[in-house]
Amino acid sequence: MSNIYIVGVGMTPLGRHIDRSLDSLTGEALDAALKDAGCNKSDIETAFYSGTTQGHLQGQTFVPGQIVLSKNGLEGIPIFNIENACASGSSGFHLAVQMLRAGSCDVALAIGAEKMNIPDKQRMFSVFDGGWDVTDPAKNLQDLLAPALGFDVPEGHESERPYSVFMSVYAAFCRHHMKEFGTTQRQIAAVSAKNHQHSVHNELAQFRTPYSIDEVLQAPPITYPLTLPMCAPISDGAAAMIVCNEEGLKRIGADRKRAIKVLATVIRSATGRPAESRELHCERLAAVQAYEIAGLGPKDMDVAEVHDATAMGEIIHAENLGLVGYGEAGPAAERGEFSIGGRIPINTSGGLESKGHPIGASGIGQIYELVTQLRGEAGKRQVDGARLAIHENSGGLNGIEEAVVAVNIFSNELGL
Repeated sequence: MSNIYIVGVGMTPLGRHIDRSLDSLTGEALDAALKDAGCNKSDIETAFYSGTTQGHLQGQTFVPGQIVLSKNGLEGIPIFNIENACASGSSGFHLAVQMLRAGSCDVALAIGAEKMNIPDKQRMFSVFDGGWDVTDPAKNLQDLLAPALGFDVPEGHESERPYSVFMSVYAAFCRHHMKEFGTTQRQIAAVSAKNHQHSVHNELAQFRTPYSIDEVLQAPPITYPLTLPMCAPISDGAAAMIVCNEEGLKRIGADRKRAIKVLATVIRSATGRPAESRELHCERLAAVQAYEIAGLGPKDMDVAEVHDATAMGEIIHAENLGLVGYGEAGPAAERGEFSIGGRIPINTSGGLESKGHPIGASGIGQIYELVTQLRGEAGKRQVDGARLAIHENSGGLNGIEEAVVAVNIFSNELGL
């Protein structure tokens, strides 16, 4: 089986790009990835395009990838549109790897883009309404809130401004974790403060203002225990990567020293597990499978990017990936173990909370950061000696857990 490599990555600055088109954002990321790989558009044989909101917000309900990529000089090749909620970008990458391994092509593009900020805020937030079973949303919420019942919620911790229903779900996850393990709001705030401090050194991040733990706690509430800096923003932006097998690597003449090897890529979907059976979480199962494929374990990882749609997400994912034991992520974050310079730096990019969360591009943007780290090109946010990286990206809800989860493991082959 051929080795698979990421040879080029590109990403736009993330944020509120009111005056920019989706086409221009996509083109910027594509051109950056091509330049990074040292190849041309004519070298790309297949493309996987991830976008989740174009149909709802722009009316482009079909063939968004064919439309936006043709405007940027890619046409005639197979183009696949990937919609898998917040894991869309990672799903496109996963499928690109499978096509390369099958020998159907030698050079593939995985690219994601979103233009989410629009004047109509109600419509903007409504894009999330389809992220679970739409036939019975009341029951969905009841099932998700049930594990947190009996938790005493302080008064005055509910925002009067609109926010995604998924923030209520994350808050329920927080309360369940707090009830079961004694996790504190301050520990959750420590994750957020750490990520906002990391993003200071990321010029592509949406937010680059540092926060202390106390400042996170004193910020406007969303829904207890979440405050505004603990939650990912609505973001516009695009991210792209060029992936190839050994034949593609030779054909385009990519710099092998900067090529990042894909050791494992796993996708899993939700199951009907009981809430208390955390070891059966689809993400936990995906992580175990990825470690087995790579022949590695959690202690081998040097750096991680995980899906922190809220700060609580990082705590849950760190535990599911086995980077710490269940119930241990909150204290570990408060001790600084997830910070750059700590035992296992997580979300060196600033995470979705501060880097930004353009849904279809988010998974690819996370991989962008890990590629940068493994190449030793992250500047002031560089993790010393980073050789092995793990990536987690998840999306939607089905039952009491994420509907889809992706786990990937990468290496700087020369460092092994």
